Amino acid sequence: MKNFAIFAVFVALAGFAFQAKAQTAADVKQIEDYLNNIKTLEADFVQIASNGGTAEGKLYIAKPNKIRMEYADPTSVLIVGDGDYIIYNDKDLDQVTHIDYDDIPASLILANDIKIDGKKLKITDFYKDPGQTSVTLDYKEKGDIGPITLIFSTDPFELKQWKIVDPQSVEVAVSLYDTQKDISLDDSLFKFKKQKSNPLNYKNRR
Repeated sequence: MKNFAIFAVFVALAGFAFQAKAQTAADVKQIEDYLNNIKTLEADFVQIASNGGTAEGKLYIAKPNKIRMEYADPTSVLIVGDGDYIIYNDKDLDQVTHIDYDDIPASLILANDIKIDGKKLKITDFYKDPGQTSVTLDYKEKGDIGPITLIFSTDPFELKQWKIVDPQSVEVAVSLYDTQKDISLDDSLFKFKKQKSNPLNYKNRR
């Protein structure tokens, strides 16, 4: 599928490969608390794929299960999840695809109750130094997508990158910038309306 790597990046999160290191219960709780306590999130993102593809845009999240990824020109993709289903809109092809939440690992970042219990969701790689924490998570419902790696900064503790490997063995990494948490986001951001242009500027929404 055209732009599959772009869609794959939505279904999962990113960082670098680190040598495994034992995590403590406090480390796990810090990660769980951060992910579970997000109410809303807005950030700029830059996406890089191992096949040479690059893109950038704007990310919006409102829990539970609402997400919007707007890709800036020349990438012609818009992803919108309203809590019931996800729409992948390829504007170049004038194509709209509906995707069920059960078919993607979106619940990892969009759910209200994330539990790293070693059963459904388990840590397979962990690294921590004074500047950052890296954790790789594997879970049963990931389908053909590889494990998800999350990178957090230390002070403040904040999600900075995510990475996955898609079914075509393309590694897709995203870096987040200018992240804002728990701000007011207009619900219209998470409702798809097909149109000729979807501007990135929502300065009047708050």
